[in-house]
Amino acid sequence: MSSDADKSLWIFSPLADVLAFVAPAVLALGLVLLGPRLGLGDPSPDWLWIAAVIGVDVAHVWSTAFITYLDPRELRRRSQRYWLVPALGWVLGVLLYSLGGAAWFWRVLAYIAVFHFVRQQYGWMALYRARAGDRSRAGYWIDAAAIYACTLYPLVWWHAHLPRQFDWFLPGDFQRGLPSGVVSGAAGAYVLAIAAYAARAVQQKLGGARTPWGKHALVATTAATWYAGIVATNSDLAFMLTNVLAHGIPYAVLVFSYARHSLAGVQARSQGLAVRVLGGPALGAACRFALCLWLLAFGEELLWDRGIWHDRPELFGAGFELTTLEVLLVPLLALPQLSHYVLDGLFWRRADNPKLREWLRASAVSRRSTVGQSS
Repeated sequence: MSSDADKSLWIFSPLADVLAFVAPAVLALGLVLLGPRLGLGDPSPDWLWIAAVIGVDVAHVWSTAFITYLDPRELRRRSQRYWLVPALGWVLGVLLYSLGGAAWFWRVLAYIAVFHFVRQQYGWMALYRARAGDRSRAGYWIDAAAIYACTLYPLVWWHAHLPRQFDWFLPGDFQRGLPSGVVSGAAGAYVLAIAAYAARAVQQKLGGARTPWGKHALVATTAATWYAGIVATNSDLAFMLTNVLAHGIPYAVLVFSYARHSLAGVQARSQGLAVRVLGGPALGAACRFALCLWLLAFGEELLWDRGIWHDRPELFGAGFELTTLEVLLVPLLALPQLSHYVLDGLFWRRADNPKLREWLRASAVSRRSTVGQSS
């Protein structure tokens, strides 16, 4: 059995970290590798699109609501922020769509999304360091360089090799024309950053320090999924799987774990949907949580497809011609994504969120506290 000191090296717990970080990455890479034998290709089959895009990608966006809009205490604590973000997002989105058209709207949103995806990986690294109490300045720079290298180098390579068989949102949403020399420089920085991380890990091990297997797994899975999905393959299916599964599943686990800790001891009858969904035994709460996210995600995709895309009438039904309202509707439908990107960058700041500091200090036992009951 792991000691309490060993448990502090994990964000959730050894088993939960493996299921949240390693398992999705292995699943994604396995499906990419075995895809041809399994009959998977471009375009992806409907069942896989439903599972990955609706069930993970869109669904994890809505999970942010459970720690913001659906938590009455948090909503009161930062009510101005939580209403201004979507309001300003919609107004700015309409202005951008009106002045620059669909191309510029999706380009700006794509780069905001890229920033969010990169920063999420850094955020996991920061959580691992906080859980372990690692305050080394040299260690901070080495860890940060490694995780940024794992994400930024594939993105730089992608920009220098456009067009590809996949896009972030829509064709042309990334700017072309990056010189190949930039890629060479990025590749050198990538190798140096990974080498420095590995050297520090060996040095710590030889010095008798505990091995932070969770943090090492984060670096390894980030490097593997970003490289495989962007550089090593040229497939929309491969990019979707490595991008969606390794990003959305860990985030949903984070929200679920944090929300249950935050709401522990709250009276279900007095505090609304979040407590009702997340209360009780963990397995039942996880099932209700996943079902709520899937229903919200399906509803969003139904509106997108019937109002804008018209790509999957067999799944969502016949669409509506809303061309005259597109400038208003597209920014409105994009609000869940945009709000998620912005709020995610603000909510998980320890200096601004005392509950997060409590969660990071909490023991493995206290993090499994049951919500929906009075303390």
